[in-house]
Amino acid sequence: MNETLKVLESRRSCRKFVADKMPSEADIEAVIRAGAFAPSGMGRQPVRIIAVTNKAVRDEISAENARIMGKDAGFDPFYGAPVILLVVADKSATTYLYDGSLVMGNLMNAAESLGLASIWIHRAKEEVESDFGKRLLKDAGLEGDFEGIGHVALGYAAEGGTAPAAERKQSVYWVR
Repeated sequence: MNETLKVLESRRSCRKFVADKMPSEADIEAVIRAGAFAPSGMGRQPVRIIAVTNKAVRDEISAENARIMGKDAGFDPFYGAPVILLVVADKSATTYLYDGSLVMGNLMNAAESLGLASIWIHRAKEEVESDFGKRLLKDAGLEGDFEGIGHVALGYAAEGGTAPAAERKQSVYWVR
């Protein structure tokens, strides 16, 4: 089996990260580069990635995400991951949601290929629509009508962080 297929079959969502072990900048950049190479409808490339490695900003995003969930202060929806990649897409592209989802997949598969753990965290849509999210985009230098697609929490898996997935049921039906 080739390496790409091995990565696709072995990637698992991580729900427990080593909070104080930051991936190298080169690895983070490689993951982001893979996201940038995701296909997009008509080649419009409406997706942007906001890479957050600053712990204070990371913790603010975590608190906002927890607030949206209705969780108490101190709850971390990002499972201790030191890096958050916030994926947003320009809503003027008719395929923005699909394009953003492809970027999310590329980011997580690239992370796996580099020995990093990841998980897709939702509520980016609500986050970006909030005053907090609008300020975050502005601080990142983004202007326009963006929708939050998702967050990739990124880092190193702590012991027990990536439990094996259950065997997949048949999901392909052939018409021959």
